[in-house]
Amino acid sequence: MRKLLTVAAGAAALLLAAGTPVLAQNGPAAAAEATQDAELNAFFEQAFQARIALSPQQMTSLGLKTDYDKLDDVSAAAADRALALQETQLAEMRGRFNPDRLSAQARLSYRLFEYGVEQARRGARWRDWGFQFAANGNPTTGLPVFMINNHRVGSVEDAEAYVSRLTEVERYMGQVVETLNARADAGVISPRFVFEPSVAATLAVITGAPFDDGPDNPVWADFQRKVAALDAPEAEKARLIAAGRDALTGPFRRGYEQVLTALDAVAERADSDAGVWRLPDGEAYYDARLRLSTTTDLTADQIHEIGLAEVARIQAEMEAIKTEVGFDGTLQEFFTFVKTDPRFQYPNTAEGREQYLADARAFVAQVMAVGPRWFRDLPEAPLEVRAVEPWREATASIAFYNSPAPDGSRPGIYYVNLSDMTQVLKPQIEGISYHEGAPGHHFQIAYAQEMENLPRFRRFGGYGAYAEGWGLYAERLGREMGFYQDPYSNFGRLSTELWRAVRLVTDTGLHAKRWSREDAIEYFRANSLLSERDIVKEVERYITNPGQATSYKIGELKIMELRDRARAELGDRFDIRDFHAVVLGSGSMPLDVLEDVVNAWIASGGGDPTAS
Repeated sequence: MRKLLTVAAGAAALLLAAGTPVLAQNGPAAAAEATQDAELNAFFEQAFQARIALSPQQMTSLGLKTDYDKLDDVSAAAADRALALQETQLAEMRGRFNPDRLSAQARLSYRLFEYGVEQARRGARWRDWGFQFAANGNPTTGLPVFMINNHRVGSVEDAEAYVSRLTEVERYMGQVVETLNARADAGVISPRFVFEPSVAATLAVITGAPFDDGPDNPVWADFQRKVAALDAPEAEKARLIAAGRDALTGPFRRGYEQVLTALDAVAERADSDAGVWRLPDGEAYYDARLRLSTTTDLTADQIHEIGLAEVARIQAEMEAIKTEVGFDGTLQEFFTFVKTDPRFQYPNTAEGREQYLADARAFVAQVMAVGPRWFRDLPEAPLEVRAVEPWREATASIAFYNSPAPDGSRPGIYYVNLSDMTQVLKPQIEGISYHEGAPGHHFQIAYAQEMENLPRFRRFGGYGAYAEGWGLYAERLGREMGFYQDPYSNFGRLSTELWRAVRLVTDTGLHAKRWSREDAIEYFRANSLLSERDIVKEVERYITNPGQATSYKIGELKIMELRDRARAELGDRFDIRDFHAVVLGSGSMPLDVLEDVVNAWIASGGGDPTAS
């Protein structure tokens, strides 16, 4: 564990923004402040515990074994109870604590707690507009991943809890079906392209032994492996295995069959692949999604124009590399060359997949080696690179990060989807590795979890614009760290940045300007280096998860703006390690709060915010 930043950035920013001078506390006033801080932190811990008590799965993810035999309640009533709890907690905090009597970090926590409830309130207003079954994930594939990655079995009781959770699947999937049908009746139906892969992915979870004569199903294989490792009598293990088989072939399978029946029925009513403008109040819903995703007031038109400008800027830099390598043709022809030349692809074989994983691990390792020159502190949790399991490749994203368990029982995991190696481009792997692994999400998410004395709602909370903005910033940082030595790899870096700029254009195009799915695919094809498979996956992801794709570029641009401001105002006092400590050292924040924190650090004269 590491110490919380000592810089009074949060409170100073709040006071400066209000035009109030920041005065040092001493004597009785400082003692009273410390008492209020302690009481507020105790309140935050109680509030966090009350929130996670509503989610057995979140408690498991945090390494706890409370309600270890249960799955979440995913009904609409449960969602209402969760929001009501947050509203009650917010009212209690405002009634008990005066922010003017708190220290710097406590005042920042107060502000972030308020902001989080406001975000939850806005999300709840539009909860029933969301697509449960999306292009990049759904409840039926998420649940097996949770059991395999998160449910540890160290005792007979843990194994029995695993069986109980398998039994709970029937209830859990019944609630999924209730929500699916209710939203469909209200006119919220996933696009047509979602249903075939969703059905296939759901079927895959109940395929193989013990459901049929095929190879062991991944959940069945996981349970058997975990039971076999127990220090228990063989008869006891046999009893557990039999119970697991009965749970899988009984309530587990019935739960998944409920979903398959419902998907087939709802699919018959799916009549569009268009953006969410087609939904009731779709335009207002998209506006809310942009606010939630970017933590800004930027409009769809503004984001669209930012995207067009970024596309033009990045393509100009790509033109320079095209000239450098001596390619005679247009940029679009150079895209085609890079996408089709065999030297930029891996073999579509098991060996090719292993080579990709080895290369990604090497990129992560070289960041770790030089990390101390760029960061005051590195996360303690290990980071692994893994391929997405075959049974969920069809609905998994291209690459993504899973956070480690706080108790060290699970590493941070950088997942890559290697379902079709003909669609993977070597020049892009370096940038993606920096984004999803190090110095990207792992340096940010794992680091925050390890912050000593930071309230747990901040350690484990998150804002997409901050998280994804940092991930994209990390790709660019790799260049400054001395990587991307090959011009084609640097071109790949620019191509992944271009990919995120194109997202601004296509996401707003689909949902605000009423582009068709084909319009968006064609824009992507003409303006990016992505493979055909990835272009389709990306566009379909944006259609089913409106607004989320805008968070990357908007967040990265804000971080770069703040860094440029700090460098200009601090001059020789600017140290990149200090800037990174300020950005990462208070956990995930909305972009306006991040700006206040950085501005306050600049106003204080810079320096190492981790120094005691």
